[in-house]
Formats: sequence, structure tokens, C-alpha cells
Amino acid sequence: MLFAVGVILLIALVALSIALHEIGHLLPAKRFGVKVTQYMVGFGPTIWSRSGSETEYGVKAIPLGGYIRMIGMFPPGADGTVRASSTGRLSALIDDAREANVAEIGLHDATRTFYRLSVPKKLAVMLGGPTMNLVLATIFFTILMVGIGMPTLTATASAVVPCTPTATNLTGAADSAGRCEGSATSPAAAAGLQVGDTITSIGGASVSAWDDVSAAIAASGPGPVTLSVVRAGVPTSLTATLVTVPRPVLTDSGNPTGEVVDKPFLGIGPTSQLVPQPVTAVPGQMWDITTRSVSALVSLPVRMVQLTQTLISGGERDPESPVSVVGVTRLGGEALALDEPWKTKAAIVLSLVAGLNLFLFLFNLLPILPLDGGHVAGALYEGARRTLARMRGKPDPGPVDLTKALPVAYGVSVALIAVSVIVIYADIVKPITLGG
Repeated sequence: MLFAVGVILLIALVALSIALHEIGHLLPAKRFGVKVTQYMVGFGPTIWSRSGSETEYGVKAIPLGGYIRMIGMFPPGADGTVRASSTGRLSALIDDAREANVAEIGLHDATRTFYRLSVPKKLAVMLGGPTMNLVLATIFFTILMVGIGMPTLTATASAVVPCTPTATNLTGAADSAGRCEGSATSPAAAAGLQVGDTITSIGGASVSAWDDVSAAIAASGPGPVTLSVVRAGVPTSLTATLVTVPRPVLTDSGNPTGEVVDKPFLGIGPTSQLVPQPVTAVPGQMWDITTRSVSALVSLPVRMVQLTQTLISGGERDPESPVSVVGVTRLGGEALALDEPWKTKAAIVLSLVAGLNLFLFLFNLLPILPLDGGHVAGALYEGARRTLARMRGKPDPGPVDLTKALPVAYGVSVALIAVSVIVIYADIVKPITLGG
């Protein structure tokens, strides 16, 4: 039941993100006088619509995107006509687009076309959608980080390692009988530390977070050290004899690099808690996720090849592989079904939706048609061309004719559809789960 509620909640939040993205285009377009004939959330068959004075507002069956339809997206040909003389396939494609474009311009709508807008106004219309996604991402991340909190490793013990690690037993695990074969009891276990104990100082140095604990252990070095802990609300003091043991080197994401170094060792694991962050921490977190999202976009072709190979071979899916809206909604369902506090569930849902909006912001800025970034690139080129003509004392060259890029746009559209189909299929037959 909770899984279904989570899926429905994520679908609603994704639909809201799409709807607001399109409003980001709609509002400046109407403000600048462009006639908008359709505002649609979703693709495919229309399941609901209502017509306003000149705009049809509706919802379609497949909530994987949306669009607004503005008249006069493309200017007429250089000769002022709709159809050119060439009969080539690409030229025919361009002419058909121009013909359809002109056909929807009514008798009194000639001044209400998109292509007649100034460059700054074109940029405002096309950047309005991605900007809305950025605003939503900022709002969701702020609620998540400031209102709920970010997972933070604390000085409270979640586990006590039973044995001192060795080169052949890096984890310090005991055998099936609970014995430490080939090694001694860990310093934490020997000192009497228990799960739930909160360390407040090590060797006289106050600690409040896991980073403090790690730093204090490293600074103490091997030998006896006094630990101040709080157990069930009662302060107590323990003495542990730290030892130097081989420990695996981890990456920033917590994965082992394969290297091993000798470090002072106590033998406890930290507890993760949601700790509210200051508002000033939001930009840094968003920047970190932005850099990772850009890296993911750059590596998308390689990841798609790997995902396709996985689907063909039947191997294990990489948890870092691309995820579709279907996968995101499924993860949202799993989040609500977890046996965790509501704050943990809310944090997962908010992180999914915030990350999705930030990714949509970046993805839509790619300078290729039919994405918003393609129209932005066209407007910037138009502005540069006009500025250069003005500096050279030449006539205004007029708006840029993006119909010439439509064959490329159609090719990109086909590629995007293919990517979507592959990732959605993978999310159905080999879904990524919260458990890994």
C-alpha cells in the first residue's frame, strides 16, 4: 500500500515539475504578446483539456514531458515564401515545417509570432522552463537540507567491531562461534563500548561528529586512551588501548580503492542521523550535485552502451546507470515502503525530486534542438549576427531560420526516444533499488 502511495506521490511531483517547467515558458511568451495555442502536460492521447480565450490547456496520458505551442516559431524563407524550389528530401522537410508554421498564423496574428521577438525576449521565453526547474530544485533542496536534514555520521556507535583487523580479515569479523581466530579482541570491545554509546571526548579532546572521532583516534596513535561516553543518558569513562592495523582506503563515495594503509584503530561504526543544515550550505550542495550531473551527461553515451550490453547479456545492472522517470517513481515507492522514520522517507523523496529538477535544468540547456538550449543557441547566434552586421554598417539580417536545423532536431528526437525506451525498459526488468 505504501509503495503504491509513494509511486503516486512521485508521479504527482514529477507532473508538477513538468507543469511548472512549461509555465516557465508560457508566462513570458504571453507577457511578450506571443499567441500560445496549447499548454500540455504529458504526451500521447489527451485525457483532459479546457480551452481558454486562445489557449487550450490539457493533460495527456503519458507524463514524460510537456510542451507549449507558440505560433510562428520559424520565420518564412529568405525569399518571403513558404515553399522553396528544391525538391530534395531535407529541403522538403524544411518547407513542410514552414508551411505548417505559417498555416497556424491567423489573419490578425502576424505581429504575435515568436520569431518576431527580440533576442532578449526569445531568451526569456526559452530559458523560462529550465529556470523554473532550477527554482524548484533550490526549493526542494532547501526544504530537505534545512527543514529535514542531511545524513550525517555522528559520534554515536552503531556497531562495535568484535576483533582487531588483520591483513586477511580487514573487517575484524568474528567466526561463526563468535571467536577472534588469529587476532585479539578489538580495542572498543575490550574497553566495553556498546552500541548506542555516544563518545564525547577521546584523550581529552572533545568530539561531536564522526570526523572528530576519526581525527582524535589518528592524533592519539597506538596505546591507552581515555574515552568519555554517554550511555543511556549517563556519562561514564572507559579506557581503550588503540592499536595500529591495516585499513582499506576509501573513495569520497565510500567505496574501497583496493589500497590498504596502517592506521590507529578503535573499532566502532558511526550512526547516521538527519542533521539540519544552515541555508548557506544549500548552494554548495547544489554545486556538488551539479558537477556530478554534468559528468553524468558527458558520460551518458558510454553509460547507455553499457546499459544496453547489460540488458542483452543479462548481467547485473550498474547502480550508477541512467534512470528514467519510471525508475525515479519506483524509488519513491520504495522510500515510502521502508521501515524507517517519516523524516528518512521524506528526505529520500525530496532528494529524488530535487535531483531530477536539477538534472532537467542542465539537460534542457544542451545547445541542440529540439531542447530549449537549441533555441537559446539560435537566439544567441541571431543576436551575434545582428550585432556584427550593425558594427559593419550592414542591414539587419533578420531572425535566424532554425528550420534548417530541423533534420538534426528530428534525428536528436529519435535518439532521445530510443534512450528513453531503453532506460524505461531497464527500469522495468532490471530496476535499481534503494538496497543497491
